[in-house]
Amino acid sequence: MIERPERALVSFAHPDDEIGCAGTISSWVKQGTSVCYVLCTNGNKGTEDPDMTPSRLAEVRSKEQQDAAAVLGVADLVMLGYDDGELEDTREFRGKLVKEIRRFRPDVVLTHAPITQLRHTHRDHRICGSVTLDAVFPYARDPWHFSEITRDGYEPHKVKTVLLWGSDEPEIFVDIRDAIEQKVNAMLQHRSQFLDRPNRDPNRVPGDFIRDGARRMGERAGLDYAEGFKKLEFRT
Repeated sequence: MIERPERALVSFAHPDDEIGCAGTISSWVKQGTSVCYVLCTNGNKGTEDPDMTPSRLAEVRSKEQQDAAAVLGVADLVMLGYDDGELEDTREFRGKLVKEIRRFRPDVVLTHAPITQLRHTHRDHRICGSVTLDAVFPYARDPWHFSEITRDGYEPHKVKTVLLWGSDEPEIFVDIRDAIEQKVNAMLQHRSQFLDRPNRDPNRVPGDFIRDGARRMGERAGLDYAEGFKKLEFRT
């Protein structure tokens, strides 16, 4: 288990990726944690519909993300606006994450596990996780990294803990029994990805795969429903 933080920042690649930790966020927000979402891309390629233009899809997914955040009580939502599939490990991207970390000053940062061996993951997920980790340490910590951000008033900040979802070997588990339906409800706000897809199985109850995944994770920790993370700690 992990102690509830006062402030948590979630860095994720696409609209709907935050569902990986939505149960944890729901539980923490109910207990008083302040949460910031940093969405890195606009998700404008995430469709099988050739008639849906990237610009229109970006608008749809922006609204879906706002609705999903509202379900969990997350008011601080930052959208960096990179195109879907175009995340790169650049100084510009790293600097934007450094700025948000220094601005929000979280105790805990949650993001994608950048390295997995059991399954292939989206390249944006890997880049987002890797660059977020670099932004946490050492770039957000030291004043002479991104000194221009320091001069703009965003003082260095030391993050205590990073939690990685999607890890092959989760070691920290959060009990989301009381948050599972809010996690499902947040997922359902992303209609373009989970409800309106042309190949969706009409016989499958929306949200069942979320419940099933949380149940399987819970079995590893002796819980009804859980989310699991790899934990990294940094000296403060």
